[in-house]
Order: sequence, then C-alpha cells, then structure tokens
Amino acid sequence: MRKLFLLFFLCHAAFAVDATMEIIRRSGVLPVIDVSYIDSGAKTKPIITRVHKMLIGDLKVSGHFNVQEQSETKQGIDYADYKTKGVHLVAKIAVRLESSGIVTQLYLYDITTEKEALNKRYSVSHENYYPLLAHKMAVDINQYIGAPSIDWMERFVLISKNTAPSIAQIVLADYTLTFQSVIINDNRLNIFPKWANKEQTEFYYTKYLDKPTLFKYNIQTKTNQQILNSQGMLAITDVSKDGKKILLTMAPQAQSDIFLYDIPQKRLTQLTKYAGIDVEAHFIDDEKRVMFVSDRLGYPNIFATGIDGAEVVEQLVYHGRNNNFATAFGEYIVYSSRDSDNEFAPNAFNLYLASTKSDYIRQLTIEGVNQNPQFSIDGETVMYIKHTPAQSSLGIIRLNYNKSYLFALPKGKIQTIAW
Repeated sequence: MRKLFLLFFLCHAAFAVDATMEIIRRSGVLPVIDVSYIDSGAKTKPIITRVHKMLIGDLKVSGHFNVQEQSETKQGIDYADYKTKGVHLVAKIAVRLESSGIVTQLYLYDITTEKEALNKRYSVSHENYYPLLAHKMAVDINQYIGAPSIDWMERFVLISKNTAPSIAQIVLADYTLTFQSVIINDNRLNIFPKWANKEQTEFYYTKYLDKPTLFKYNIQTKTNQQILNSQGMLAITDVSKDGKKILLTMAPQAQSDIFLYDIPQKRLTQLTKYAGIDVEAHFIDDEKRVMFVSDRLGYPNIFATGIDGAEVVEQLVYHGRNNNFATAFGEYIVYSSRDSDNEFAPNAFNLYLASTKSDYIRQLTIEGVNQNPQFSIDGETVMYIKHTPAQSSLGIIRLNYNKSYLFALPKGKIQTIAW
C-alpha cells in the first residue's frame, strides 16, 4: 500500500494499451489534461463554471494529472493543435437544464490516438448537488488512464456539526464540504456518526435524551431505529465488514470501557475492564483484535486486545506522550499526538503514520490541532479534522504523493466525522 508511486501507469495492465499510455509509461511524467467547458447560454453559465472548477480541483487532488485550466471552448476537437501543445487528454463539459434537474455531458478526447475516449452523461436532481457531477467525471477520467482508484471522491462524509452549546446536527457532505445536506436537526446533541454499511444508506449516531442513546438512521426511508442506551458515555467507533457487529465506548460504571455489540443477537460483550479510560476502538487484524486508546501509561496511548475479551493488552505505539485519536488500515495506524505542552497557548496535535510490523513512523501534519483521522476505503488517503481558533476544516492527505488539502467549514464547528 505504501510503495513509492512514481510510474503509476505500469499498473495499467488490465486496460487496453494504446499509444498515449505507452508514451507516458516511457517518460514517467503525468499526462497533461486540458479541461474546459462549452458555453450554452446565460442560464447555464453559473452552474457550468462551478462544475468546471470542481472537476479541475478533483483532478489536481488525485495527483495523477498535470492539469491545464481553460475556460470556454467550442464543441469538437483539433487534434493537431493540441499535439503541438504537448497535451495528452482534453476534457470538455457541457450543461443543460431539464425538468428532472441538471444534466452534464463529458467529452474526453485522447490526443495521441485521435479518438473520443469518453462521451458520457451525468445528472443530478438539484443544482446544490453539482459537486457530485464533477466527482463522478473525475473518477471516470482517472479510470480511463488506468491510474490507482480515486473512488473515495464519490463517497459521502458524515459530519457532526456544533451549531450552539449542547446542540449538534448530523450533516451529509462531499469531501470538499461544498455540498452539504442536514440529515438530523432536532435541537439536541447528535454526535459520533458512523456508517452502518458500505452502500452508505444507513448510519449510527448518538443522541442525548435522558441518557445517551444509540440510533440507526436510514437515509432512503428517513426512519430512525433505537438500538440501545447507557448511563454515562455511549459512542460507536467502528462497524464490522458484514455490518453485524459494532464497537462501542460505554461508561455504565463511571469509567469508559470497550464493548462489542452483536446486532442480530442483541448481545453486548465487554472487551476491556480497566479502572481508567478506554475509548476509540477499531477492528484490526481481520477483525480478530481491536485497537483502542487508553491512559494505562498515565497518558493516552494506543493499545490492542483480542476480540474474545481475554484482556491480554499490547501496546502498539511507542511515540508521543498524548495519543488521543487513532485509526487503522492493514498494518498501518494513523494517530493524533500532542507535540507541545504550552501552559499559555493552544497545544499542537499532529497526525503520524506508523506500522505495526516495523519502527516506521511518518509525520503527516505540522501544525494546529489535527484529530479524528479516517482512512479511505483503499487505504491510500487519510481524512481528518483540523481545528484553528477561527474555524474547523476537513483535511485530505494523499499518502503516496506527499500532498495535503484543507476544505474549511464556513459556519459551525466539526465535532466528529465518518467517511
């Protein structure tokens, strides 16, 4: 997963080999793509310019293209002209308004082979969904060149967003936070969202009623199902691959511990029984063990134990003195560690990537409060929350490219996220 990515087009074996890709393989450079839009009048101009800008941003974030930004263009293609400019691909988009919503057409041209590579239609029901059009186009363009998947761009993000003291909404968003749709908004504290399935049709979250209560919400039917409640703390932190088991942080006896809940059997099993604090559990090692944060050393650090609750605990991270968030993918862990101890100024929490099979550690962020890391479904990208005194932002780290991006939340404060 972490091999240095230089000539990614060598992974193109599953795709038809053509002259364009062969040239790029030999040169080892990123393909140059020219991105423009076909003007279709004043009514569509505002939406097409936004889709155009978003598509350019997506292609840049992918790390797989050298993007040339053009604005208006005409339909059709002059292959010879683009060849003289050293362009490999040309993407042109058109937009029209229909009664059903916004329809976008993507024309992708392969300049070397002088062929139309893609001619595809995309649609959404409302103008506010326009970022989703761009994300789908970027994924398809990326797939055409045979680069590593960027399917994560199409996945929704769940955000718990504070809007007032003790009040938080659950918001559905894209990774840039440009698209946002409020899902849960009832003037209560709604926190700790977690996707219940890969299809992203259902999610769990905690609502504070007379006691913390875990609910499952179905986005399609807009229905709520109460799962269980507990005194003290109640937070879901991970869901098994088959969706039948969940990991919970609960504090029925004042101090928090890790619990496993079997949903079909409605059976709750306590995995840790520690007098201090155990939180933030995640499945690891093919779901045979769980990783969690504990203050067993006198400060928060990362540990692991078996799924059988035998309480044989192993320390996983040996760097840092306050490691309060962690997530795992394969043998790799990303955790948040406090890098300062300043009595008079905000402390810095940075993200680190570590291996459970070696002493490898890599710092991912350099300043601010960076927390709640989440791996993408392929493990190649990390999403996280960055807090500054002015605002909260969603961060994206492209691990194989040493690139990171921040997308600010205009209003409110991000509490937790799920990807």
